[in-house]
Amino acid sequence: MTCEEAEVLIHALIDGELDAGHAREVEAHVEGCAHCAALMKEYQEIRQAIAESDLSYKAPLELRRKIEKSLPQPQAQAAPTRRSVLRGFALGSAVSAMAATGLVAIVLRNDDEQRIENEVVSAHLRSLQAGHLTDVISTDQHTVKPWFNGKLDVSPPVIDLTAQGFTLIGGRLDYVNAREIGAVVYKRRQHVINLFVAQTANTERKAAKISTLQGFNIRRWSDRGLNYWAVSDLGADELTEFGDKFEGAMRANKEG
Repeated sequence: MTCEEAEVLIHALIDGELDAGHAREVEAHVEGCAHCAALMKEYQEIRQAIAESDLSYKAPLELRRKIEKSLPQPQAQAAPTRRSVLRGFALGSAVSAMAATGLVAIVLRNDDEQRIENEVVSAHLRSLQAGHLTDVISTDQHTVKPWFNGKLDVSPPVIDLTAQGFTLIGGRLDYVNAREIGAVVYKRRQHVINLFVAQTANTERKAAKISTLQGFNIRRWSDRGLNYWAVSDLGADELTEFGDKFEGAMRANKEG
């Protein structure tokens, strides 16, 4: 076990979230590594200090009343006029005509992709906050993948790419497009890669595309009824390499 892997797993060890096998590995590493032993001691002291401190805050009842009072009150809607009804029918007819040509489908699809890319970047940013990156912490794909069973309609594929330079560190549940989906988490040096996976009705394969949003690169593709978004502050070339390695391993598993 490397120091980089141990630093990720020490938190889980302290919180009692590791299985017995991984707990023994981390403990053995800490016993022989002064750097990680010092980190573990520091984390334990922080955890103890937080446990002994009363950090919770209870908002006073008066604050609730002020907030409720400031909220806009529901207003009765005026009955629709004949003009507004006719305008609605006219708009519906125009949309129907555009839909017949396939134009609306293209516009909505592009808007939807942009909106979802915004959501996956937001989810990536949330995950970087302390304690939000993983629900299950493990470098073992046979620990991470079963954790998703029963939590989602379709469990995301979990591939061990450590030998290819991308360390699996765990997974979690997240929300994108108002749906609960799986996120498989990898690291390349100090860079986090969130791989978001969602089920789709379309089973056709869509080739990968790279885009950039808010300084983060996104590699998105679809395969075998699943949509993928890999999000990271890694350079586009390294994120492309990650996606290529992942897809290659998926093909090898299918052939095997």
